[in-house]
Amino acid sequence: MKFGRGLVLATVLASCVVLAACDSDSEEPTGGVATTPAGEAVTEPAAAPTAGAAAVAEGPQANCEATPRQTEGPFYFDIGEMRREITEGKPGTPLLVALRIVAAGSCEPVRDVFVDIWHTDAAGQYSGYPGQGDDRADTSGETFLRGRQVTDAEGRVEFETIYPGWYPGRTVHIHFRAFTSEGRLIASQLYFPDEVSDAVFESEPYSARGPRRTTNANDSVGRDDVALQALMGQLTSNGDGYVVSLTVGVVR
Repeated sequence: MKFGRGLVLATVLASCVVLAACDSDSEEPTGGVATTPAGEAVTEPAAAPTAGAAAVAEGPQANCEATPRQTEGPFYFDIGEMRREITEGKPGTPLLVALRIVAAGSCEPVRDVFVDIWHTDAAGQYSGYPGQGDDRADTSGETFLRGRQVTDAEGRVEFETIYPGWYPGRTVHIHFRAFTSEGRLIASQLYFPDEVSDAVFESEPYSARGPRRTTNANDSVGRDDVALQALMGQLTSNGDGYVVSLTVGVVR
């Protein structure tokens, strides 16, 4: 999938979302070589800024406030791989997820932070787990729609994926977590406007499931209006897909 530079730059006004640290003893690195949680050095440098990442909240930002953390949920696991393209061939509406990690208060970019994302496929299933959905689908051993990147000098990461599907009890969302080798900084969730999700779900392969029953208003996790607004991604259409961007602040 390809994302045009001119179009994604239109998301430059993405909101500043500030996330409180999950562990007060956690410290963010100030530079140098990133290491994995196991202590192994990352031999590849953080990816250079691309058109998608450049779309995330450029320029000075003010009024950065802490936002509520949200549950990591039961479906996280470490796939042990750094990668930007995470679809593994799963069909769906193309989506570029562009995140920027900044410091709370100053909104200065924070480099060398690991960022993981994970979400469901068009059928509403996570990779790597048995017993999902009405048909008790088993995706054990699979790693689709999961990825990890390290923030660059501008605090940016991005992932090529597909628009998430829905499952009962939850509105459309993407899980993300930011952490260093010393520990987790934050776990939270990224949300989507209902009107966009409804439009996406009218097309294949999403439409095969029928209409969803849970929206942002009655979601079991994100129904708090303040948190939902803070974590709502800035969405821009891009050909047959979308770019979603969010600036994420952490307490240093």
